[in-house]
Amino acid sequence: MHDTMGLLVLLLLPLAGVSGLPFYNGFYYSSSPVGNGHGEGLFNGVKLVVDTPQGTLFSHQGANVTLPCRYHYAPALASPRPVRVKWWKLSENGAPEQDVLVAIGLRHRSFGDYQGRVRLRRDGEREASLEMQDLRLEDSGRYRCEVIDGLEDESGLVELELRGVVFPYQPPQGRYQLNFHEAQQACEEQGAAVASFEQLFRAWEEGLDWCNAGWLQDASVQYPIAQARRPCGGLGLAPGVRSYGSRHRRLHRYDVFCFAAALRGRVYYLEHPEKLTLAEAREACQEDGAQIAKLPDPPSARADTPRLPAPGSSCPSPLAL
Repeated sequence: MHDTMGLLVLLLLPLAGVSGLPFYNGFYYSSSPVGNGHGEGLFNGVKLVVDTPQGTLFSHQGANVTLPCRYHYAPALASPRPVRVKWWKLSENGAPEQDVLVAIGLRHRSFGDYQGRVRLRRDGEREASLEMQDLRLEDSGRYRCEVIDGLEDESGLVELELRGVVFPYQPPQGRYQLNFHEAQQACEEQGAAVASFEQLFRAWEEGLDWCNAGWLQDASVQYPIAQARRPCGGLGLAPGVRSYGSRHRRLHRYDVFCFAAALRGRVYYLEHPEKLTLAEAREACQEDGAQIAKLPDPPSARADTPRLPAPGSSCPSPLAL
C-alpha cells in the first residue's frame, strides 16, 4: 500500500509543474492534430474571438437591418473549421429569453415570430451576422451572437433600438384610469407599444415634460419633468424622470407612456410658458413652421383616438396627445 501511494505522488506532482503545455480555461488539452492536416488542435493555443459592435444600432419599424457579428481565431487558422452559430434575444422587463436562430453550415432554423424574417449573412468568411426583415416594435432589445467550435464557445452582444417617439396617453374618461394590462391595450390601439424607461429617458432629454404619471414597459410608473414646479414633485427637486417604482399590474391605475416607431417627419417638443387648448396648440405649431403631431390610424382605432404624427416637421402638444 505504501508503494502504491508513493507511485501516485510521483505521477501527479510533476504534471502540475510542467511548462509549455497549452492551457485554456483552467484545463490542459492535447496538442495533437485534429483532422485539418495542419496540426491545429481545437485547443492548441488557438483562441476563438467573436466581434460585435459596441454602440447601439438604430432602425425603424418595417425596415430591414443586419446585426453584425464576425469571428476569427488568434492566431489565425490555415483552413476554416465548421462552427455552430446561435442567436437569441435576452430577457428584458420580465419577458423571457427568445431563441431567434441556430445554424450549422448552410442549414439553419428560426423560431417563433422570427420565422421567415431572419437568416445568416453568407457573403463573407467567418460571418455570423443576422439579417432581419420587416422589423416590429417588439424587436427592440439586446441580442446575443454565440459561435460554438467543438467544446469552445464565445459570444458578443448587439443592441437594437427602433427610432420613434414617446407620447403620454390618457383615455377619454380622464386621468389615471388604466391598469397595466389596459395600458398595453391602449397603446396597441394607437399602433404603438408601452414605452421602456430608456425610451422615456431619451424623450426627456429631448424635452418631454409631463406631470401625469404613466405606466412603462417594466410595470413601473414614472413621469418626465424638464422644469421643476410645485405640482410636479416640488420646486426643490432637480429636473429628471420621477419614479413611483413598480406598481400592481391589475389594482393600480395611471396613464401610460406609449412608443410609436413608424413615423414620418421629425417630432419635437415645443416649449410654451402656458397651458394650451387644442386650437392654441395647433396655432403655436403653425407659428413655429410645423404642424401638430398625430398618429396614423390603426385598423382598430376609434374615430376619437388622438393621432401622431403627420408628414413633415411636427410638434406634439400635451392636449393633442
